Amino acid sequence: MEKTINISGRIDSNNSTDIEKKLLAEIADFDGDITLNAEKLEYISSAGLRVILKIKKMKNSLKIINCSPEIYEIFDMTGFTDIMSISKAFRNFSVEGCEVIGKGSNGTVYRIDPETIVKVYNSKNSLETIKRERELSQKAFIKGIPTAIPYDVVKVGDLYGSVFELLNAKSFAQLINEGENLEELIKESVDLMKKFHSIELKDNELPNKKEQQIEKARFCSKYLEESKAKKIINLIENIPDINNIIHGDFQVKNILKQNEEILIIDMDTLASGHPIFEFGAFFATYEGYSCINKYNSSDFLGISYDNCQKIKDLTFEYYFNNKDKDYIDEIKNKAAIIGYIQILYSRLNKPKDYSKDNKDIIDFCIKYLNENIDSIDELFF
Repeated sequence: MEKTINISGRIDSNNSTDIEKKLLAEIADFDGDITLNAEKLEYISSAGLRVILKIKKMKNSLKIINCSPEIYEIFDMTGFTDIMSISKAFRNFSVEGCEVIGKGSNGTVYRIDPETIVKVYNSKNSLETIKRERELSQKAFIKGIPTAIPYDVVKVGDLYGSVFELLNAKSFAQLINEGENLEELIKESVDLMKKFHSIELKDNELPNKKEQQIEKARFCSKYLEESKAKKIINLIENIPDINNIIHGDFQVKNILKQNEEILIIDMDTLASGHPIFEFGAFFATYEGYSCINKYNSSDFLGISYDNCQKIKDLTFEYYFNNKDKDYIDEIKNKAAIIGYIQILYSRLNKPKDYSKDNKDIIDFCIKYLNENIDSIDELFF
């Protein structure tokens, strides 16, 4: 249980005693957490800070939200940000008339100006997602992954957005549509993918992809034939525990070129695990989601159907460049199992979607998994 109390105007030696009495009266019989909303707070003196400190000692979980930059600076300079949760007010942003440079399941990316983009999240309750993505981006950056770290969180209407500095960056989807050499772009993307997969992590440094996939398979198991479901779960459990970085959404809208430097964004799917999980998500994006309508993937990625197919095939070919076609086809079949579990799980969890398309995709995934899992002996390479 949480209670929010507004504090406003000035809090100084002239009124701090009265404000203290009012705050103490507000929290006297309340056992839950207290949040002070400082949206309309104009100034706070040392006398006011003593009031906050007294409330903090009584309610250790006390937090302050919506501070103006000036108020936040006072709390920061006096060390209050080290002892309690204090957050700034979010700037209001408008994306009206801005170019849409990417759109995915979690949100839409707009270019605000030549140097700035903002990713606006679809959910009104996205602050935890934004925080997690920023933390994952920081970890990846420190590990040597070329990514953009969001430097601000803003309000866009009722939604929230992350602001990035990306000077004249263009996604690979844009570059492909502008006629850049597809094969060269895919070689660059595969080099980046391999860099991800070469970085070793400590235990529990990132979410574990294998654990996530087992959970999804168990959820889907009641929709599959019992023997097939058991085999799928067993094969996933037998995938070696490799503690390397996986992006989890490696596709042309998330890979950018900025002044000849290759960057990757959308780090909320970052995890650790075997590369087969990367290829499972990759397969789902480029082929799996087109199981009913072959243009689904191309519509989502913003590139032609033919280019989707070329990117899928070239990525497998370049990644496994010393292997023959039969070996690569075997990897594709393994990736398909992972990919269709991912799609089935996401579709079964799609809230209140009773559309024919959703039902057809669910039916296709169930049929594919039931019919193809017996030809697979292991799900790794």
